[in-house]
Amino acid sequence: GSFRCFSLSHVFLCPGAGGWSPLSSDRYQWLEVDLGGRTQITAVATQGRYGSSDWLTAYLLMFSDTGHNWKQYRQEDNIGAFSGNSNADSVVQHKLQHPVIARFVRLIPLDWTPNGRIGLRLEAYGCPYNSDVVSFDGNSSLLYRLRPRPRQMTRESISLKFKTLKNAGTLLHAEGPNENSLSLQLEKGKLLLVLRKGNVMKLSSHLVSLGSLLDDQHWHQVAVEHHSNHLNLTVDKTNHGLSSLRSLESNKNFYGCLENLDYNGMNLVYLAKQRDQRVSMQGNVTFSCAEPIFVAMTFPSPQSFLWLPRVSEPSFKGMSVGLQFRTWNKAGLLLTFDLSNQGGAVWLYLSKAMLHLQIHKPGRAPLELTAGSALNDGQWHSVVLISRRGRLTITVDGDEGAIAHASPSFLIDAGQLFFGGCPTEESGQKCMNPFKAFQGCMCMLTVDNQEVDLFQVQKRLIGNYSHLQLDMCGIIDRCSPNHCEHGGSCSQSWSTFHCNCTSTSYSGATCHSSIYETSCEAYKHRGNTSDYYYIDVDGSGPIRPQLVYCNMTGKLTRVQPLPGKNQHLAHFEYTSEEEQLAAIISQSEHCQQELTYHCKNSRLFYTLDGSPLSWWLGGPGEGQVQTYWGGASPGSQRCACSIQGSCVDPKHHCNCDAAHTEWANDTGLLTHKENLPVRSLVLGDVQRLGSESAYRVGPLRCHGDKNVWNAAFFDKETSYLHFPTFHGELSADISFLFKTTSSSGVFLENLGIKDFIRIELTATEILFCFDVGNGPLEVGVKAGFPLNDNRWHRIRAERNVKEASLRLDELPAATREAPADGHIHLQLNSQLFIEVSASFKSGTSISYTFKEQVVKELNRSDSTLPSSLHPDMTLRAENITLSFRTSQSPALLLYVDSHQREYVALLLNNSKDAEILRSKVGNLSNGQLHNVAITRLADAVSVQVTQTHTLDLINALSHPTINQHSLCLSPDTGGLDQDLARLASLGFTGCLSAVLFNSVSPLKAALLHPDTSPVIVSGPLAQSVCGSASTNPHAAETKHHQSGQSGSVGTGQPLVNAIRSDSAVIGGTICCTSHCHSAIVISLQKLKQRKLKRCPDV
Repeated sequence: GSFRCFSLSHVFLCPGAGGWSPLSSDRYQWLEVDLGGRTQITAVATQGRYGSSDWLTAYLLMFSDTGHNWKQYRQEDNIGAFSGNSNADSVVQHKLQHPVIARFVRLIPLDWTPNGRIGLRLEAYGCPYNSDVVSFDGNSSLLYRLRPRPRQMTRESISLKFKTLKNAGTLLHAEGPNENSLSLQLEKGKLLLVLRKGNVMKLSSHLVSLGSLLDDQHWHQVAVEHHSNHLNLTVDKTNHGLSSLRSLESNKNFYGCLENLDYNGMNLVYLAKQRDQRVSMQGNVTFSCAEPIFVAMTFPSPQSFLWLPRVSEPSFKGMSVGLQFRTWNKAGLLLTFDLSNQGGAVWLYLSKAMLHLQIHKPGRAPLELTAGSALNDGQWHSVVLISRRGRLTITVDGDEGAIAHASPSFLIDAGQLFFGGCPTEESGQKCMNPFKAFQGCMCMLTVDNQEVDLFQVQKRLIGNYSHLQLDMCGIIDRCSPNHCEHGGSCSQSWSTFHCNCTSTSYSGATCHSSIYETSCEAYKHRGNTSDYYYIDVDGSGPIRPQLVYCNMTGKLTRVQPLPGKNQHLAHFEYTSEEEQLAAIISQSEHCQQELTYHCKNSRLFYTLDGSPLSWWLGGPGEGQVQTYWGGASPGSQRCACSIQGSCVDPKHHCNCDAAHTEWANDTGLLTHKENLPVRSLVLGDVQRLGSESAYRVGPLRCHGDKNVWNAAFFDKETSYLHFPTFHGELSADISFLFKTTSSSGVFLENLGIKDFIRIELTATEILFCFDVGNGPLEVGVKAGFPLNDNRWHRIRAERNVKEASLRLDELPAATREAPADGHIHLQLNSQLFIEVSASFKSGTSISYTFKEQVVKELNRSDSTLPSSLHPDMTLRAENITLSFRTSQSPALLLYVDSHQREYVALLLNNSKDAEILRSKVGNLSNGQLHNVAITRLADAVSVQVTQTHTLDLINALSHPTINQHSLCLSPDTGGLDQDLARLASLGFTGCLSAVLFNSVSPLKAALLHPDTSPVIVSGPLAQSVCGSASTNPHAAETKHHQSGQSGSVGTGQPLVNAIRSDSAVIGGTICCTSHCHSAIVISLQKLKQRKLKRCPDV
């Protein structure tokens, strides 16, 4: 059902209703708003229904100019869902990353409160939108004659918007002086910009291809900027530069609408509307956008299907069915039906991107026809099935396509038709699909030459459907832009894309990681022997791999004086490209190049006036003039013998400068990397009578790899290094070597407002953890043996838009696929660093206060994420981890409370009073290190102690939500109930480490950022290494393994410098030591309840 009621200025309330609530609460409801005219919409806000328990928790937004052919709003990361409300009263606003221009808005509920119904009040923000529009019918055009002819301009710009249902046509063609021209053309739904310069004999052509699926009858923004030899094309905020021209198909006139066509600030559509004399019209040109009725439907999932009854009675004359489809999948069922009154079935389906018709009839051989090819290219393709007078025909793409015939001996007729797939068996409808379900779009359905009214279908007045999106085509081109790197080719299906990395020298899901090592040193570390190897000096960077041999030799070159030339000039070429050469020199620890001059009565540098006779050029590019020889210092005009004190004539600084008539030589190594390699050599004393000489420039030899052996030693857990922010929005990789005797630790971590990355060691496993907005994810590789063996191990981690992977040494890589329609941008803003630790003594406590501003910064919408941490929203899940070492029992380790006086408490207790969940691990106050992991989702609680004992409790809570206010380690007694206050008065002495509440790390906040974090530290707080399993059990220090962030569960958002608070404590005072058996106890309750519900021991 639809509902029309709207106001741009305030939250609307329909009279007497308190908001919108449809009769049925399901995902087929929507709220549609007519703004009365095209409007630029910048934000939307929602509330629940007034005075009720009805509100939405997630929804989709759709936009349209006509009330048909809807387009779903997607953010930059292709996220479609918006998060809704947590109650009926609070307002949740979403600012649109890209303003939308539309007349109609449709909101589709995705999820709503489980204890109520769909309920909504809506507000939108925006302003009226005015534009100049012109419409073309495929036979019309506008011609602009710019008189007087504009002078030659250094910068030109063209911008426009267009919308069309045709995938080919010329939008614009411009001609200038010297036979220069520029064209904007549509070809197969892509926009091509063709730039031609010069006359026919000296034609220079360039081509830009950008965009995809532009024939969707929605507005697309185009901008062309031409400056000198630089040309840039932007389509819907994606840009591209020049590329070589390929052959173009014959083009057609444009059929569709143009809006705000602007040339160098001149609105050409406005000129045409004003009947400017510089504009002439041809054919039927109108100044409004003619909107054809276009109704499509999307089959997004394998459960999608459409069932239609046959309107006309089955006839001996036969039948016909027609449809158009577009898809990326090579296989899928388009249509199936049973043969009327005869038995048997007909399937029309795609297989290997070809159309197949298969008919099974009992007692007869199967009949199969095939037509068409490459039908999974995302373009619209038409299919017509006709059975008439004993002749069966299938036609693909009309006269321009393919056709197949058969003459079956039986009648082809149907009573009911199934498109895209079949209902479930529980529906009772007779339908069988032995093939894959169709995922894609369909339109223009006809049965017996009568078009199916999909609006009637949408209202369920005709047929039935499931998991279908009507009045829209939701196809997405996952290869535009192309995420395949280093020249990898992209192919796709409906839900994902694939990169073909063949012949790229790179591997991985997006061809990101080089298949070669970065240096000879890396090959050496693997145990390879001397040989030719390809090295990729910048790894996943843009520099191509090169074939090198690190132990090359050179030869002696005799100088042959040329008549009339006083100097001998030699230029040296290197097989590596310039950027490869520079990268090798920069990355190597040491580079050298031997320089030798054999001389007989031929000087090297010496002249009476001090100006050098000879010199060489070295360094980047063409090189800089150098006036020293191998073994000496730059600019010294000396040779190695001068440094060694061994020159044949002590009066000279080079052997050859003595100009003896016997052969001598000056040989030495050039080792200053900034002056390498040697580019050219100029010898100036080669023409004197009796002068002979020869030279040799040896190969460039580079040793070591600064990126391999740039080792750092961390002698205690409080050690850390800071690096600049790690940048890798769409793809990034990290590799390093490590060796350690510690059983656990964090290698590196980098945080953002919501995102983070972390690589850590846990016993025999390496974990790569990250969050790009879809919640924390991790990839782990288990070694099967201890990694704290003090031997070098190599870690390689990669994350891209398609997957994350982790490799340890030569073990098989572990991978984890990214959500198909999830967030893809990794946004970090802090320094890259290693973790820190803390310890607790008598009277020590840490209080961490949650802030509300985190909610305002959570502008990423994801209906799968729990609600944010702030006073007005409840949290249905917690993840708590920590490690502790103590000899004290009882003790209160951690306490989280809220404004609503709810709390979660972690107790070390030998009593059975006030418990909900108790461990049976044994004595935990034995001075040994113990690890605790607590997970609560709604009313299910799971506790793992020391990684070996797991306890689960279901339905333990009468109130399965927590409104976070604060988190405390070793709190004071104020505000606690009697039992907890007694434990808090005892305090805690010992070691707490790796404390994490969801993604909040209060220890790191207290130790690293006490002035900028929302923490309060009471008593002495010291750093130590007590969190290590190998540490003296009586030491006191914590070790942190998790990211110091907080926010909604799993979003990793820090709560620094925020506004309104809700709080949490860590810490301790020692009073006595208990020798009783102690266990972990989890306590969760509303404080206003005086007694906890007792549960049996687990």
